[in-house]
Amino acid sequence: MDSTTMEKDKLTLSEVSLGVIDSVKTSVNVKQKVKRLYRQIRTENIFKKMLVIMGLIMIILVIGILLTLIVESIPSIKALGAKYLWGKTWDPVQDVYGAYPFLLGTLLTSFLALIISVPFSIAVAIFLGEYYPKGWLPDFLKNTVELIAAVPSVIYGFWGLAVLVPIVRSFETKIGVDPFGVGIFSSSLILAVMIIPYAASLGRSVIQMVPSSLKEAAYSLGATRWEVIKSVIIPYTKSGLFAGILLSLGRALGETMAVTMVIGNTSIIPKNIFAPGNTMASVIANEFTEADKPVYLSALIELGLVLFLVTVVINMIGKRVISKFTNE
Repeated sequence: MDSTTMEKDKLTLSEVSLGVIDSVKTSVNVKQKVKRLYRQIRTENIFKKMLVIMGLIMIILVIGILLTLIVESIPSIKALGAKYLWGKTWDPVQDVYGAYPFLLGTLLTSFLALIISVPFSIAVAIFLGEYYPKGWLPDFLKNTVELIAAVPSVIYGFWGLAVLVPIVRSFETKIGVDPFGVGIFSSSLILAVMIIPYAASLGRSVIQMVPSSLKEAAYSLGATRWEVIKSVIIPYTKSGLFAGILLSLGRALGETMAVTMVIGNTSIIPKNIFAPGNTMASVIANEFTEADKPVYLSALIELGLVLFLVTVVINMIGKRVISKFTNE
């Protein structure tokens, strides 16, 4: 065997060796990738199962609350029947229970607060989302708005008693109504201040999500800032803005302490928005510890059931409206 043949054999062996090494490396890399992909799939499956479990827990929790309210309300339902809902008298001493004054008070305070707060909420959302999205001033205002939501409701109640009620009483004197100070109007003002951050924060977020290409196209056609807001931003974000308003309404329906301190806490049907009244949440908070009769206690729990159902119905209506806005 000559030297040329030997060199060719060596080259062939070296090539075969390199090929074997490359194939081994490739197989190792493939195995590592497969293991990594398997870990990712397993992690994703675990995370998905956790989300499903958490969702089921929330559903079970809501159903459990509803069943508890229904079971505890059975004595009241049997004793009072359907007349409980439109009964106009609440007299625990005589075992007469009618939820109509509290249902009316709850709806009046919540929707009046919503009417008062919506212009401010949308104005704040547009100001922070469109006019001044960045800078120290919008950051300061954003933190201030979020701080309003973090203040405990009892603080709002004290502020209402010390500051707002005297102002409302003076206003009532000037317009010629009974100057109670406390009442539906005062509690609605307190609620309006409390729920502004919810609609404003969500509105600011959805306004900042409007594609800049849409606004630039409108500006290129000669539209003013107001025309862009009216014709581009508001239509594009209407479902998100309405969702924020709905969130505010849900917050207003369930508020207890601040409303209890300024609404007057009377079981009489309010004659106007300046008269004292009561809400379902306030009645439960005021009288639950004093309920010494089974029917009395069950009537208060049934009041909570009514509040629960009212909140669910209003949220369902709101979701339907949002879905209609989204599909337009």
